[in-house]
Amino acid sequence: MDPRIEGAGVRFDAKDRPLRREVARLGALLGELLRELAPPGVYETVEAARLAARRRRRGDASAGAELESLLGAQDPATALEVVRAFSAYFGVVNTAEQTHRLRRRMDYLTAGIAQPGSLRATALELRRRGTTLEQVREALATVVVEPVFTAHPTESVRRTLLRKDQRLAQALVERFGEATLDPVALESLEQRIALEIAAAWQTDEQLPGRPTVADEVEHVLFFLSDVLYRVIPALHEELERALALAYGGEVPVVRPVVRFGSWVGGDMDGNPAVGADTIRAALARHLELVLRRYREELKGLHEHLSQSTSRVDVDDALLERVREYEALLPDAAARIPESYFDLPYRRMLWLMDARLAAKGEGDERGYGPPDDFRADLALIAGSLERHHGARAGLALVRRALWRVDVFGFHLATLDVRQDAAVHRRVVGAVLGDGEYEGRDVHERTARLAAALAGPAPAPPSDPQPESAATLEVFRALAEARTRYGPRAIGPFVVSMAQGADDALAVLLLARVGGCELEGSRVPLDIAPLFETVDDLERGPDVLRALCADATYAAHLDGRGRRQVVMLGYSDSNKDGGIVASRVALDRAQERLVEAAAELRLELVLFHGRGGSVSRGGSKPRAALLAAPPGALAGHARSTEQGEIIGAKFGLRGIATRTLELTLGALLERTAGGDPAQPATDEQRAIAATLGQASRACYRALVHDEPDFIALFEAMTPLDVITRLQIGSRPARRRSMRGVQDLRAIPWVFAWTQCRLVLPGWYGVGTGLEAAIAEHGLDTVRRAAEQWPFLTMLLSDVEMVLAKSDLGIAARYAELAGDVGTALFPRLRAEHERSVAQVLELGGARELLERDPTLQRSIRLRNPYVDPMSFVQIDLLRRWRAGGREDAGLERVLIQTVRGIARGLRNTG
Repeated sequence: MDPRIEGAGVRFDAKDRPLRREVARLGALLGELLRELAPPGVYETVEAARLAARRRRRGDASAGAELESLLGAQDPATALEVVRAFSAYFGVVNTAEQTHRLRRRMDYLTAGIAQPGSLRATALELRRRGTTLEQVREALATVVVEPVFTAHPTESVRRTLLRKDQRLAQALVERFGEATLDPVALESLEQRIALEIAAAWQTDEQLPGRPTVADEVEHVLFFLSDVLYRVIPALHEELERALALAYGGEVPVVRPVVRFGSWVGGDMDGNPAVGADTIRAALARHLELVLRRYREELKGLHEHLSQSTSRVDVDDALLERVREYEALLPDAAARIPESYFDLPYRRMLWLMDARLAAKGEGDERGYGPPDDFRADLALIAGSLERHHGARAGLALVRRALWRVDVFGFHLATLDVRQDAAVHRRVVGAVLGDGEYEGRDVHERTARLAAALAGPAPAPPSDPQPESAATLEVFRALAEARTRYGPRAIGPFVVSMAQGADDALAVLLLARVGGCELEGSRVPLDIAPLFETVDDLERGPDVLRALCADATYAAHLDGRGRRQVVMLGYSDSNKDGGIVASRVALDRAQERLVEAAAELRLELVLFHGRGGSVSRGGSKPRAALLAAPPGALAGHARSTEQGEIIGAKFGLRGIATRTLELTLGALLERTAGGDPAQPATDEQRAIAATLGQASRACYRALVHDEPDFIALFEAMTPLDVITRLQIGSRPARRRSMRGVQDLRAIPWVFAWTQCRLVLPGWYGVGTGLEAAIAEHGLDTVRRAAEQWPFLTMLLSDVEMVLAKSDLGIAARYAELAGDVGTALFPRLRAEHERSVAQVLELGGARELLERDPTLQRSIRLRNPYVDPMSFVQIDLLRRWRAGGREDAGLERVLIQTVRGIARGLRNTG
C-alpha cells in the first residue's frame, strides 16, 4: 500500500520527509504482509480501491462509480478483510506519526534549541518577560496539571494490541539510527517491525462481549501504570533543567506539579453498572497496581544501593529504622540474606518491601498513609546525600520520591459523579417528601437548608433500591478515605446541576450515608456540572446561593474555601451548537471568576472536554492561553477520554510532551501574574451576536425541524454505534429518543462517521454573517486576530470544516431517502456559508492554508478513509433492509466504524 499521492499538491517540508519515508516503508511492508496473510484476492481489491479513491480525489468523475462497483455487494468475509486492511494501514501510520513527533523532539534537543511549547521555551519566555525566579517559585507552589481519565465509550482496545503499538513504536524509534546499525542488527529490527504488524493483523480487535466496568478500569490503568508512572520523574527533572538554563544555578522543584484523576468506577451518571462496589473495586485495584510498581522500584534500588558500612557511613537514623522494622517484621527480617549484614540500604529496602506487601494484604504492620513510605525513602535519600551518595544512587531515590508524591497509595484520584435527578428522588425519600422532586428549585433549596440545619435524618427504614444504592456510595467513600487516604477521592460531580439544591443534596446524603467527619463536616469537594447554555448562564448565581446557605458556607470554610465547578462542553454544544456553547463557556468563566472573588472562594474550574472539537477538544496549550483572565488560578483540570488517551499518553515521549505543553502554558498564565487581558466591550458584543445568531440557526435544524431525527438516524451509523461493545454505559441517559436524551459522544461519533461532522460547524456561517452585518468585516476580523478566544474558536472550526467531506456525506444522505433529499441542501448551504466566512475572515484562499502540516495530513488520509466509507454505506443499506438481523454484516459494519475512526483520528 503506497501512501504517496503524486500530483495532489501535497508538499513535505524537509523536517517531515523522514515521516514520508517511514510511512512509505510501512505501507510497502503492510502490502507484503497482506499478500502473504490475507485471503486470495484481498490485496488486489484493496489496491484497486486505493487507486480509484486517489483518482476520485483528483477529480476523475468515473472513479466514484468504480468504487461503488468494486466495494458494493461484497460478501461479509471479503468486506471484513478489505476494511481491516485499510484500518491496519492507519494503525501503522498513526504510530509512525507519533514516533515522528519523538524524532522532532530529539532533533531540537540535539540542536540545543528550545522546542516551541517545551518547558525550556517556557522558562526562557518567562525570563524574557521579566518574571523573577522568586515569582516562578511562587507559581510552582500552587500550579497543578491534572488530567482526569474517563471511561466514556469512544475506544476499547485490547491491552495486548496497546502493547504491540508500544513495541512497534520502540522499534521505529530505534530505526532513527539505522545508519549506525550493522546489517545483522538492521535485519533483526526489520523482523521485529514485521512481527508486530503481522501479529496485530492476526489478532481480533473486537473484545468478546461488552466491556465491564472492571475492564474499563484496566484500560485506563494501563496508561497510568505502564506509561505515566515512568515519565513523572523525568518531567520534574526537565522542569528543573529548564529553570536552571533560564535563570542559572540549581532551581529545585519542591512539590509535584502534576497529578492524575479517574472517573472509571466512580461515574454513575446513566450507568447502572457503577456504584459502591465498583468504587471499592477500582480503588483496591489502584492500590494493588501502585504497590506492585513501588515494589519493582525497591527491587531496582536494591540492585544499585550496595554500599557497605566498611566503605561508607550511613545515618544513625537509618540504622535505627532498620532495627525498628526488624522487630516489627521478624519473619521478613529472618529472611534477609546473611551477606547483607553490612549493607544497610539493602536491609532497609528489604524491610520496606515487606511493609508494602503487608499493606497490600491488609496487615496492620504494613504502611499506613503514603507519607510513611515516603519518609523511609527520604531517610535513604538524606543518608546518601550526607555520605557521598550524590552520584551513587541518590538520583534513583529521588525519582522514587517523585512517584510517591504524585501517586501515593491511590495511583489516581477517583472522582464520583451522579445525575442530579437521582439525588432529587433519593432526597425526597430521605425527607419523606413524595412531592420533593416536582418542587421548584427555591422550595427544594429551602427544604434542604432546614434539614441540614439540624441533626442528619435517619436513613429510610425500608429504602427503595435506588436510595439504598445511593447511600451505600457514601459509605464506600467514607471507607476509602480511611483505607487509601484523603487524596483517593476527588470531587463529587453533580451532572445536570441547575440550582444550589443540587449541591446541598450531596451534603445531606453524605451525612445520612455516614460520610462525615467530626462536627458533621463532609470531606468532599462538591462540584456542580453546568452542561447546557442556560445552566452555564445561571452558574454564578448558583455559587452565590450556595454561599448564602449557612451550612454550605461552613462546609466551604472546612475545605479552605475551595469550590470546584465543572463546565460541560459536550451537552452545551449539543444544546446550542459550537459557537453558542463556546461563547457561553467563555462568558461563564468570566462571571464565575467575578463571583468567586466576591465570595472569597478558591475557584477550581474543571473542564469536561471530549476528544473532538465539537466536545471542547482544542489543542491544550491554545485552550489554556485563550482562557479568560483569572480562570486558571494555577489549575488545569480537564477530562481525557477514548482515543485521545492513547494519542496523548500512549508513549512515554508523547505523554511527556503532552504534560509539558499544558504545564508550560499554565506557568505562562500564572508566574508573575496573569498576562491575559479581559475581552473588550466590542469583542463581547461580537460574541453575543455570533452566539445568538448561530444558536438560532442550529436549534432551528436540530431541535425544531420535525424530520431532523429521522435524517440523523438514517444518514449516520448511529444504529451501529449503539451496538459497539466499547463501553459499559448506555448510549442514552434515559429511554426517550430525542436529541436531548442522546449522550454527546454517540451524537458526535455518528456525525463524524458520515464525514459531515455537523456539531463542529453548523451555525458558524450564519453567526459570522450576522456579526459582520452588525459590526462590520474589519471589526470582526480585528477581533479574530486579537482576541485569543475567537482566534482559537475559528481555528478549531476551520479544522473541522477541512476534515468534513460533503461529497461523501451526500452519499450517506441518500440513505435517508426523501428526508435526505429535502434536508441535505440545507446542510450543504450552511457548510458552504461557513467555509466562505472563515476564509474571508482569515484572508485565505483555502482551508488550513496557515497549517500546511495538518492540511497535508488530511489530504493524505482521505483517499484511504474513502473506501471504508463506501463499504459502510453499502452495508448500512443491506443490513437495514434485512431488519438489522444479519450478524455477519453487523460485524463488518462495526469494523468500518473502527477503521474510519482510526483514519480520521477522531470519534466522539
